[in-house]
Amino acid sequence: MDITVFVQNFLNGLSIGTVYAIFALGYTIVFSILGIINFSHGAIFTLGAYFTYFLIGGLNNGSGILANAGLPFGLPFVLAILVGSLMAGFCGVLIERLAFKPLRTRGADPLLALVSSLGVALVIVNLVQYLIGAEILSFPSNVFGEFVNQNPSINFNFVDPSRPIPIRTVQIIIFAVSLVILVLLAYLINRTKFGKALRAVAENPITASLLGVSVDRYIFLTFLLSGFLGGLAGTLVGTSFSISGPYFGVTYGLKGLAVIVLGGLGDIPGAVLGGLVIGLAEAFVPGDFSAYKEAVAFALLFIILLVRPQGLLGRRLIQKV
Repeated sequence: MDITVFVQNFLNGLSIGTVYAIFALGYTIVFSILGIINFSHGAIFTLGAYFTYFLIGGLNNGSGILANAGLPFGLPFVLAILVGSLMAGFCGVLIERLAFKPLRTRGADPLLALVSSLGVALVIVNLVQYLIGAEILSFPSNVFGEFVNQNPSINFNFVDPSRPIPIRTVQIIIFAVSLVILVLLAYLINRTKFGKALRAVAENPITASLLGVSVDRYIFLTFLLSGFLGGLAGTLVGTSFSISGPYFGVTYGLKGLAVIVLGGLGDIPGAVLGGLVIGLAEAFVPGDFSAYKEAVAFALLFIILLVRPQGLLGRRLIQKV
Protein backbone atom coordinates (compact mmCIF):
# COMPACT_ATOMS: atom_id res chain seq x y z
CA MET A 1 0.00 0.00 0.00
CA ASP A 2 1.22 3.49 -0.87
CA ILE A 3 2.44 5.38 2.23
CA THR A 4 0.24 8.41 1.56
CA VAL A 5 -2.86 6.21 1.26
CA PHE A 6 -1.83 4.40 4.43
CA VAL A 7 -1.49 7.63 6.42
CA GLN A 8 -4.79 8.97 5.06
CA ASN A 9 -6.62 5.78 6.04
CA PHE A 10 -4.93 5.78 9.41
CA LEU A 11 -6.03 9.34 10.21
CA ASN A 12 -9.57 8.67 8.99
CA GLY A 13 -9.67 5.53 11.13
CA LEU A 14 -8.57 7.46 14.21
CA SER A 15 -11.28 10.04 13.58
CA ILE A 16 -14.21 7.61 13.37
CA GLY A 17 -12.63 5.31 15.97
CA THR A 18 -12.69 8.01 18.65
CA VAL A 19 -16.39 8.59 17.92
CA TYR A 20 -17.03 4.84 18.29
CA ALA A 21 -15.16 5.01 21.60
CA ILE A 22 -17.32 7.87 22.92
CA PHE A 23 -20.49 6.05 21.91
CA ALA A 24 -19.32 2.73 23.39
CA LEU A 25 -18.42 4.40 26.69
CA GLY A 26 -22.13 5.12 27.14
CA TYR A 27 -22.75 1.38 27.02
CA THR A 28 -19.77 0.65 29.25
CA ILE A 29 -20.58 2.90 32.20
CA VAL A 30 -24.16 1.57 32.37
CA PHE A 31 -22.93 -2.02 32.18
CA SER A 32 -20.32 -1.41 34.87
CA ILE A 33 -23.00 -0.08 37.27
CA LEU A 34 -26.00 -2.30 36.53
CA GLY A 35 -24.47 -5.25 34.71
CA ILE A 36 -26.89 -4.91 31.78
CA ILE A 37 -26.67 -3.85 28.15
CA ASN A 38 -28.81 -0.80 27.41
CA PHE A 39 -30.17 -1.55 23.94
CA SER A 40 -31.91 1.84 23.82
CA HIS A 41 -28.51 3.55 23.57
CA GLY A 42 -28.65 3.43 19.76
CA ALA A 43 -31.98 5.28 19.86
CA ILE A 44 -30.40 7.93 22.13
CA PHE A 45 -27.66 8.27 19.51
CA THR A 46 -30.36 9.04 16.94
CA LEU A 47 -32.19 11.51 19.20
CA GLY A 48 -29.01 13.46 19.90
CA ALA A 49 -28.43 14.04 16.19
CA TYR A 50 -32.04 15.12 15.60
CA PHE A 51 -32.05 17.43 18.64
CA THR A 52 -28.92 19.24 17.46
CA TYR A 53 -30.18 19.45 13.88
CA PHE A 54 -33.38 21.21 14.93
CA LEU A 55 -31.66 23.39 17.54
CA ILE A 56 -29.44 24.97 14.89
CA GLY A 57 -32.58 25.94 12.98
CA GLY A 58 -32.83 22.98 10.61
CA LEU A 59 -36.17 22.32 8.90
CA ASN A 60 -37.83 18.94 8.69
CA ASN A 61 -38.03 17.97 5.02
CA GLY A 62 -39.43 14.56 5.91
CA SER A 63 -42.89 13.12 5.40
CA GLY A 64 -43.92 12.78 9.06
CA ILE A 65 -46.74 14.70 10.70
CA LEU A 66 -44.24 17.45 11.52
CA ALA A 67 -43.21 17.88 7.88
CA ASN A 68 -41.64 21.28 7.12
CA ALA A 69 -41.64 22.11 10.83
CA GLY A 70 -38.76 23.76 12.62
CA LEU A 71 -37.92 25.94 15.58
CA PRO A 72 -38.42 29.71 15.24
CA PHE A 73 -34.78 30.25 16.24
CA GLY A 74 -31.38 28.74 15.64
CA LEU A 75 -28.63 28.31 18.22
CA PRO A 76 -24.90 28.50 17.47
CA PHE A 77 -23.63 25.03 16.70
CA VAL A 78 -21.43 24.66 19.80
CA LEU A 79 -24.34 25.59 22.07
CA ALA A 80 -26.75 23.43 20.05
CA ILE A 81 -24.58 20.31 20.33
CA LEU A 82 -24.22 20.78 24.09
CA VAL A 83 -27.96 21.37 24.61
CA GLY A 84 -28.89 18.57 22.20
CA SER A 85 -26.56 16.11 23.93
CA LEU A 86 -27.91 17.15 27.33
CA MET A 87 -31.46 16.59 26.07
CA ALA A 88 -30.40 13.14 24.91
CA GLY A 89 -28.94 12.60 28.38
CA PHE A 90 -32.26 13.40 30.04
CA CYS A 91 -33.98 11.03 27.60
CA GLY A 92 -31.58 8.39 28.89
CA VAL A 93 -32.61 9.24 32.47
CA LEU A 94 -36.29 9.00 31.51
CA ILE A 95 -35.67 5.57 30.00
CA GLU A 96 -33.93 4.48 33.21
CA ARG A 97 -36.89 5.62 35.34
CA LEU A 98 -39.49 3.97 33.10
CA ALA A 99 -37.76 0.84 31.82
CA PHE A 100 -35.04 -0.07 34.32
CA LYS A 101 -35.87 1.22 37.81
CA PRO A 102 -39.24 -0.58 38.21
CA LEU A 103 -37.60 -3.89 37.27
CA ARG A 104 -34.58 -3.20 39.49
CA THR A 105 -36.85 -2.34 42.44
CA ARG A 106 -38.68 -5.67 42.09
CA GLY A 107 -35.41 -7.58 41.75
CA ALA A 108 -36.30 -8.82 38.26
CA ASP A 109 -33.94 -10.86 36.14
CA PRO A 110 -31.41 -8.66 34.26
CA LEU A 111 -32.57 -10.28 31.02
CA LEU A 112 -35.94 -8.56 31.46
CA ALA A 113 -34.22 -5.18 31.67
CA LEU A 114 -32.40 -5.95 28.42
CA VAL A 115 -35.68 -6.84 26.69
CA SER A 116 -37.32 -3.75 28.18
CA SER A 117 -34.59 -1.47 26.80
CA LEU A 118 -34.97 -3.09 23.37
CA GLY A 119 -38.70 -2.38 23.48
CA VAL A 120 -38.08 1.26 24.41
CA ALA A 121 -35.64 1.59 21.50
CA LEU A 122 -38.28 0.32 19.05
CA VAL A 123 -40.84 2.74 20.46
CA ILE A 124 -38.45 5.70 20.09
CA VAL A 125 -37.40 5.01 16.49
CA ASN A 126 -40.99 4.41 15.39
CA LEU A 127 -42.13 7.58 17.14
CA VAL A 128 -39.37 9.54 15.38
CA GLN A 129 -40.44 8.06 12.05
CA TYR A 130 -44.07 8.99 12.73
CA LEU A 131 -43.22 12.56 13.73
CA ILE A 132 -40.36 13.37 11.34
CA GLY A 133 -40.33 10.75 8.60
CA ALA A 134 -37.69 8.43 7.19
CA GLU A 135 -35.96 10.91 4.87
CA ILE A 136 -32.29 11.85 5.13
CA LEU A 137 -31.53 15.12 6.93
CA SER A 138 -28.20 16.83 6.28
CA PHE A 139 -26.50 19.43 8.42
CA PRO A 140 -25.65 22.70 6.62
CA SER A 141 -22.23 22.71 4.98
CA ASN A 142 -21.22 25.74 7.07
CA VAL A 143 -22.26 24.20 10.40
CA PHE A 144 -18.64 24.34 11.62
CA GLY A 145 -18.13 27.86 10.28
CA GLU A 146 -17.17 29.50 7.02
CA PHE A 147 -13.54 28.37 7.27
CA VAL A 148 -14.57 24.71 7.05
CA ASN A 149 -17.08 25.54 4.32
CA GLN A 150 -14.38 27.23 2.24
CA ASN A 151 -11.71 24.65 3.09
CA PRO A 152 -13.43 21.23 2.95
CA SER A 153 -10.07 19.48 3.23
CA ILE A 154 -6.61 20.24 4.57
CA ASN A 155 -3.44 18.94 2.94
CA PHE A 156 -0.70 17.43 5.11
CA ASN A 157 2.86 17.23 3.75
CA PHE A 158 4.67 15.41 6.57
CA VAL A 159 5.20 12.21 4.53
CA ASP A 160 6.15 13.42 1.05
CA PRO A 161 6.10 17.18 0.28
CA SER A 162 5.42 16.42 -3.38
CA ARG A 163 2.36 14.33 -2.53
CA PRO A 164 0.14 16.09 0.03
CA ILE A 165 -2.40 14.01 1.94
CA PRO A 166 -5.91 15.53 1.89
CA ILE A 167 -7.95 15.00 5.08
CA ARG A 168 -11.52 16.28 5.41
CA THR A 169 -11.61 19.26 7.74
CA VAL A 170 -14.77 17.90 9.36
CA GLN A 171 -12.91 14.69 10.21
CA ILE A 172 -10.11 16.67 11.86
CA ILE A 173 -12.61 18.64 13.96
CA ILE A 174 -14.48 15.47 14.95
CA PHE A 175 -11.21 13.82 15.98
CA ALA A 176 -10.17 16.86 18.04
CA VAL A 177 -13.57 17.11 19.77
CA SER A 178 -13.65 13.38 20.46
CA LEU A 179 -10.13 13.47 21.89
CA VAL A 180 -11.04 16.33 24.23
CA ILE A 181 -14.17 14.47 25.40
CA LEU A 182 -12.17 11.29 26.08
CA VAL A 183 -9.57 13.22 28.10
CA LEU A 184 -12.26 15.01 30.12
CA LEU A 185 -14.09 11.74 30.74
CA ALA A 186 -10.87 10.06 31.90
CA TYR A 187 -10.29 12.93 34.32
CA LEU A 188 -13.90 12.77 35.54
CA ILE A 189 -13.75 9.02 36.21
CA ASN A 190 -10.26 8.83 37.69
CA ARG A 191 -9.66 12.17 39.42
CA THR A 192 -12.94 13.48 40.79
CA LYS A 193 -15.15 12.60 43.75
CA PHE A 194 -17.93 11.74 41.31
CA GLY A 195 -15.70 9.25 39.51
CA LYS A 196 -14.55 7.60 42.74
CA ALA A 197 -18.15 7.24 43.93
CA LEU A 198 -19.16 5.87 40.53
CA ARG A 199 -16.41 3.26 40.65
CA ALA A 200 -17.41 2.36 44.20
CA VAL A 201 -21.00 1.76 43.10
CA ALA A 202 -19.78 -0.30 40.15
CA GLU A 203 -17.57 -2.40 42.44
CA ASN A 204 -20.15 -3.11 45.13
CA PRO A 205 -23.37 -1.07 45.38
CA ILE A 206 -24.31 -2.47 48.80
CA THR A 207 -20.97 -1.54 50.36
CA ALA A 208 -21.05 1.86 48.65
CA SER A 209 -24.51 2.48 50.09
CA LEU A 210 -23.30 1.56 53.61
CA LEU A 211 -20.48 4.10 53.19
CA GLY A 212 -22.99 6.87 52.48
CA VAL A 213 -23.03 6.87 48.67
CA SER A 214 -26.50 7.38 47.21
CA VAL A 215 -26.66 4.50 44.73
CA ASP A 216 -29.90 5.70 43.14
CA ARG A 217 -28.46 9.17 42.60
CA TYR A 218 -25.37 7.80 40.89
CA ILE A 219 -27.45 5.52 38.69
CA PHE A 220 -29.39 8.66 37.66
CA LEU A 221 -26.11 10.47 36.87
CA THR A 222 -24.76 7.42 35.05
CA PHE A 223 -27.68 7.36 32.63
CA LEU A 224 -27.43 11.14 32.20
CA LEU A 225 -23.75 10.84 31.29
CA SER A 226 -24.37 7.80 29.09
CA GLY A 227 -27.14 9.58 27.19
CA PHE A 228 -25.02 12.71 26.81
CA LEU A 229 -22.18 10.68 25.27
CA GLY A 230 -24.60 8.84 22.97
CA GLY A 231 -26.25 12.07 21.80
CA LEU A 232 -22.87 13.73 21.24
CA ALA A 233 -21.61 10.79 19.19
CA GLY A 234 -24.80 10.85 17.12
CA THR A 235 -24.33 14.52 16.29
CA LEU A 236 -20.66 14.08 15.37
CA VAL A 237 -21.51 11.24 13.00
CA GLY A 238 -24.50 13.17 11.63
CA THR A 239 -22.37 16.20 10.76
CA SER A 240 -19.96 13.98 8.86
CA PHE A 241 -22.35 11.59 7.09
CA SER A 242 -25.84 13.15 7.56
CA ILE A 243 -28.79 11.68 9.52
CA SER A 244 -29.99 8.74 7.48
CA GLY A 245 -33.37 8.30 9.19
CA PRO A 246 -34.88 7.09 12.47
CA TYR A 247 -32.92 3.84 12.31
CA PHE A 248 -29.73 5.88 11.96
CA GLY A 249 -28.49 4.63 15.34
CA VAL A 250 -29.23 0.94 14.84
CA THR A 251 -26.05 0.15 12.91
CA TYR A 252 -23.93 2.25 15.24
CA GLY A 253 -25.67 0.65 18.22
CA LEU A 254 -24.56 -2.78 17.02
CA LYS A 255 -21.05 -1.46 16.41
CA GLY A 256 -21.03 -0.02 19.92
CA LEU A 257 -21.86 -3.46 21.28
CA ALA A 258 -19.04 -4.95 19.23
CA VAL A 259 -16.67 -2.30 20.61
CA ILE A 260 -17.41 -2.97 24.28
CA VAL A 261 -17.25 -6.75 23.87
CA LEU A 262 -14.02 -6.44 21.87
CA GLY A 263 -12.42 -4.19 24.49
CA GLY A 264 -13.82 -6.08 27.50
CA LEU A 265 -17.28 -5.68 29.04
CA GLY A 266 -17.34 -2.91 31.63
CA ASP A 267 -13.74 -1.84 30.96
CA ILE A 268 -13.44 1.87 30.11
CA PRO A 269 -9.91 1.77 28.59
CA GLY A 270 -11.04 -1.34 26.72
CA ALA A 271 -13.97 0.55 25.16
CA VAL A 272 -11.59 3.25 23.92
CA LEU A 273 -9.16 0.68 22.53
CA GLY A 274 -11.99 -1.31 20.93
CA GLY A 275 -13.36 1.81 19.25
CA LEU A 276 -9.97 2.70 17.80
CA VAL A 277 -9.33 -0.86 16.60
CA ILE A 278 -12.68 -1.10 14.80
CA GLY A 279 -12.38 2.43 13.37
CA LEU A 280 -8.92 1.65 11.96
CA ALA A 281 -10.04 -1.75 10.65
CA GLU A 282 -12.94 -0.15 8.74
CA ALA A 283 -10.70 2.58 7.35
CA PHE A 284 -8.38 0.02 5.74
CA VAL A 285 -11.13 -1.90 3.95
CA PRO A 286 -10.29 -1.67 0.21
CA GLY A 287 -12.60 0.46 -1.88
CA ASP A 288 -13.72 -2.55 -3.92
CA PHE A 289 -15.11 -4.12 -0.73
CA SER A 290 -16.56 -0.98 0.88
CA ALA A 291 -20.05 -2.52 0.74
CA TYR A 292 -18.87 -5.04 3.33
CA LYS A 293 -17.35 -2.45 5.67
CA GLU A 294 -20.17 -2.85 8.19
CA ALA A 295 -19.24 -6.51 8.65
CA VAL A 296 -15.65 -5.73 9.61
CA ALA A 297 -16.47 -4.94 13.25
CA PHE A 298 -18.18 -8.28 13.79
CA ALA A 299 -15.63 -10.32 11.85
CA LEU A 300 -12.88 -8.74 13.94
CA LEU A 301 -14.90 -9.36 17.10
CA PHE A 302 -15.31 -13.03 16.21
CA ILE A 303 -11.57 -13.49 15.59
CA ILE A 304 -10.49 -11.69 18.78
CA LEU A 305 -12.96 -13.56 20.99
CA LEU A 306 -11.65 -16.90 19.71
CA VAL A 307 -8.27 -15.92 21.15
CA ARG A 308 -9.36 -13.80 24.16
CA PRO A 309 -12.97 -14.51 25.20
CA GLN A 310 -12.76 -11.77 27.86
CA GLY A 311 -11.87 -9.10 25.25
CA LEU A 312 -8.65 -7.18 24.67
CA LEU A 313 -8.43 -5.61 28.13
CA GLY A 314 -11.10 -7.59 29.98
CA ARG A 315 -10.24 -9.74 32.96
CA ARG A 316 -11.15 -13.40 33.14
CA LEU A 317 -13.81 -13.95 35.79
CA ILE A 318 -12.91 -16.41 38.54
CA GLN A 319 -15.80 -18.36 39.98
CA LYS A 320 -15.49 -19.27 43.65
CA VAL A 321 -17.03 -22.53 44.78
